[in-house]
Parts: sequence; C-alpha cells; structure tokens
Amino acid sequence: MDIKDSHINYVEFKAKDLEEIKGFYIASFGWTFKDYGPTYTAFSDSGLEGGFEKTDTEIINGVLVVLYHRNLDLIKNRIIKAGGKITMDIFSFPGGRRFHFADPSGNELAVWSDK
Repeated sequence: MDIKDSHINYVEFKAKDLEEIKGFYIASFGWTFKDYGPTYTAFSDSGLEGGFEKTDTEIINGVLVVLYHRNLDLIKNRIIKAGGKITMDIFSFPGGRRFHFADPSGNELAVWSDK
C-alpha cells in the first residue's frame, strides 16, 4: 500500500470488551485481528485498517480518525498555525509515533508516522 501524506490512513475505535468486539466483527464481516497487548487489537480485511482500544470509561465519541504524515513536526506546526490545538503531544507506539489534535470545531483526530 502506498501511504500518502495527509490522507486518512487508520480508524481507531474504543471498546469495553476486546474479545466481544473481535467476535462481533469476525462473525459479522470476516475481519481479521492482531493483538498488541491486553488493551489494543488492530483489524484488517475491512477496506481501511484500524483498531480497538480497551477503555473502562464511558464511550462518548468512540472513533479516532488517524491521518498519516511522514514529518510529524511539520504537520503539527501546520495544524497549530491553522487554528488546531494539540490534545496529546507526539508519543511513540509499536510501529511509529503520533500525536492528537482538535480541529476548530473540537473534533479530535490523530496524525501518525512510521518515520
């Protein structure tokens, strides 16, 4: 897959019970899953890759849209200049780094990079 800067690349949901949610999407749609520890599972074979993060808190907005950009510092500064607010600064995770931001309407999104 050719990953392009500024394109939606990943969708992340919240889930109360990862085993239950995996069973539901496997049975309903045939998605496949790969676990990354006890609190995260990634899915594929869905048209767009994504994952489920385990949470014990109330799920209000359970979807996180994740964009890709090879230069996190560049895109982070561009987002700030355009009026976005950083809600979670750059951090590392297995496979890369990312940060979260809120757009001017308060929608939270993330940007990740494997660089």
